[in-house]
Amino acid sequence: MTAKEDTLVLHATVAKYSNLITDIDIMRSAGFDGIELSSSKIESYLDAGYSTGDLKQLLANVNVPGMGFLIDIERQGEDAEALWSRAREIFHLAATVGAKGVQVLTGPVNVQAVIEWSESGRTDLYAGVLGYPEDEQIAITAKNLMVLADMAQEAGLLLYLETLSWAPVNGLEKSLRLIERAERGNVRVVIDYWHCYTSGITPDDVARLDKDSIYGVHVCDSLRFDGGIPDESVLRDVPTGSGVLDLQEWTDAVKATGYKGWWSCELFCKRKHQQNGYLVAHELKSLMEKLVRPVG
Repeated sequence: MTAKEDTLVLHATVAKYSNLITDIDIMRSAGFDGIELSSSKIESYLDAGYSTGDLKQLLANVNVPGMGFLIDIERQGEDAEALWSRAREIFHLAATVGAKGVQVLTGPVNVQAVIEWSESGRTDLYAGVLGYPEDEQIAITAKNLMVLADMAQEAGLLLYLETLSWAPVNGLEKSLRLIERAERGNVRVVIDYWHCYTSGITPDDVARLDKDSIYGVHVCDSLRFDGGIPDESVLRDVPTGSGVLDLQEWTDAVKATGYKGWWSCELFCKRKHQQNGYLVAHELKSLMEKLVRPVG
């Protein structure tokens, strides 16, 4: 089957507190072309006693371009053992549901670790590569990314990389350095408007990317960021389309690369999460139609 151009997919964060079955129903109700799944919602479904057969049947006719996510991919030493173990679990889940890719994140995912490190040069939380010279940060992370890419390849998957804006390895330039250093053909970047904005990336920077380096776009918004360490829980607590980002400018920048893949709507707004998930999804689908498929 030929992939449809400019596919609009529901993100599992849109109805944050719904279960997997409801997410699928919301996706269909709103008219999305697919869904970017949550590994935690899938695991909750299986933990409730449903079988992998039930899972496959539920998702038999559902387009799943990606599934999130594997965190703190730079883990070393004893921490690395937990990384490989979790990677095997997530890759197995992704293959089971027919996902084409798995999202991987640099860390520390916990922003508090970065805040504490910036204040005192230490933290009792997981610190990742905080404090390492930049070249070592890249080398360590790329070495792990190479291993993860090989594991994903065995499962028939690709990896889409999101370098978190508060992490030491962040931004598009470092993302591309990681991918080049890993030397694996099944690793690409996901363009997340918020992480780009809060790591100093501009739409012009995005427009200069090679379209073949992109796998997926996260359409999302932000409150105003004046510098420092970006706090996702604060800055992303806004309805998509009501923040400071010019969503059309960011979308046009991605399209300027020639990219015609999938677009996913993330949502971190607490008020929206307490509203009717079906209505919220319909609103986001309408917004994405205007952004990605403008008429005329």
